[in-house]
Amino acid sequence: MSTTSDPEERTGPSAWDAALRLLGVRARSRHEMIDRLARKGFDSDTVDEVMARLDKHHLIDDEDFAAEWVRSRHAHSARGRIALRQELRAKGIDAGIVESALADLDPEDERVAATDLIAKKLTPSQVDRLQEDPASRDAVFRRLVGMLMRRGYAQSLAIEVVTESLDAVTTSTD
Repeated sequence: MSTTSDPEERTGPSAWDAALRLLGVRARSRHEMIDRLARKGFDSDTVDEVMARLDKHHLIDDEDFAAEWVRSRHAHSARGRIALRQELRAKGIDAGIVESALADLDPEDERVAATDLIAKKLTPSQVDRLQEDPASRDAVFRRLVGMLMRRGYAQSLAIEVVTESLDAVTTSTD
């Protein structure tokens, strides 16, 4: 299981050890693992052997990986559905598995996460400025909608959440 014809020439960890180290850092998709092992210089036959061994021990599962990725990135990074889809596709996850994992994401949870992001970004000084100068609302609106969209929230959801949040802060002192 080495990249050279003579196993004695290979220095460093075996492909199996390298795979286990990679999994020790975080779960990996099948595509990621193959790519990382190849980048470490292991030949395709060795990579295939390691992948078969990982499969035998149930250490690689794209469905579990995708489901956990969605849960984790949504909860801890407040990523929206669009960003999560792109991230999983970039990790080589099949479109059907991606959609299945995203189906577990509750639209109301996504809305709450977007609302929480807006609440964090809408500083007291901005609220004061909005109340003093309603004309500044458009600039704040565009900035907040853009921020949500960059995080992967749908445009329609971003517009709704920002509108509701700005309405709430500008009418709260009226």
